[in-house]
Amino acid sequence: MLNSLGQQIVDGGYPTGDILNLDLISAEFAVSRSVLREALRVLQSLGLVEPRQRVGTQVLPRASWDLMHPQIIYWRGRGTDYLTQMREMLELRLGIEPVAARLSARLMTAEQLDAVRAAAEDMVAADLAGDGRRFLEADVEFHSLILLGSGNSVMGHFAGTVAALLRTREEEQRFTITEYTPPSAHRHNQLAEALYARDEDAAYRWSYATIEATLAEFIQESDNAELGLGA
Repeated sequence: MLNSLGQQIVDGGYPTGDILNLDLISAEFAVSRSVLREALRVLQSLGLVEPRQRVGTQVLPRASWDLMHPQIIYWRGRGTDYLTQMREMLELRLGIEPVAARLSARLMTAEQLDAVRAAAEDMVAADLAGDGRRFLEADVEFHSLILLGSGNSVMGHFAGTVAALLRTREEEQRFTITEYTPPSAHRHNQLAEALYARDEDAAYRWSYATIEATLAEFIQESDNAELGLGA
């Protein structure tokens, strides 16, 4: 019920400013008012709704949402906001992950570097095998390791956000293996090698290039969608 209600709000099924009819929602999902109230508390914590005295529970605008929360990322990734969210988050990642890569080149342990290299190699193997899920999981592992290896606790916390974002690609009709995949795997491997060499400048450049190329891909996808050309 929580997932369905949250998804409907994120997708605009309940427009901003709407007052939720709790009796109708309780009947729709066949849940008690106490169960519904608990779900609304979760939605309130995410900034989706707010109870107002003598008014009721009101749907809040996107500006109030906790857009970095994995649950919000999941809901946006399943709806019409998917491409917009990818563009916004990739633009944010451009400002964070290259710096994390620079720090990781300096601070990562030998074991962490081995794990990054293994994840990059697994991306190549998954591409050759046409295994989209394996590629995606290796991609999540790769970026999470770099953010966590930066030695910066805030960047490390951002790893959960990036992992949630990457996993929204499971919703793509074309999924993960595309014409973009081989060059992407190559860039990830170049970044892994830069980290291994403790080359901070190269790590920054390859991280930036990796995310910038993905951003360009999604801008093209957004343009095609607006033109009705499909993915």
